[in-house]
This record gives sequence, C-alpha cells and structure tokens, in this order.
Amino acid sequence: MKPQRITVRYEGRVQGIGFRYTVASLAKELNVSGWVKNEFDGSVALVAEGSEALLMELLSAIHRSNLGRYITNERMRRSAATGEFSNFSVRH
Repeated sequence: MKPQRITVRYEGRVQGIGFRYTVASLAKELNVSGWVKNEFDGSVALVAEGSEALLMELLSAIHRSNLGRYITNERMRRSAATGEFSNFSVRH
C-alpha cells in the first residue's frame, strides 16, 4: 500500500491540555511521520503520513485518549504522501 497523508484541524478546548505532546507520543508509537502544532485561532493542526491503517489507528487513538472529550470539531483532508518527514515532531 502507498503511504497517505492526512491533514486534520481540531477545534475545541485543544490548547493548554497537552494535546500536541499526546498526539506526538501516539504517532511515534505507531511509527507515523509528520507534525502537530497550535494555531493562532486556538485550533490544533495535524499533518501525518503513513499507511491508511496506521493513520486511522492514530485518529482512533486520539479519540480514545483523554483528548477526545476536548474535541468539538474535526476536519480532515486526505492527499498523497510526500515522504518529506523522517519522524514526528511538535512544531511551535
């Protein structure tokens, strides 16, 4: 299977609760590459690349974690992976 990319925007009370570091930990456990960062409008952006199965597991793990209760809206786009990431990071 070809790697894919998902770009997700999380809204709700998603800043100031360890959202980025929890997502980074989950992504690293699943060997997914990409990044997560806080946006100026209070949302959190996630860009992740990996197999379809791993990306869907990452999204499920985020909702199963303590973060799920803080998410009020989630918008996702899919695209082809670029392979530009060698690991997963928290961007500032």
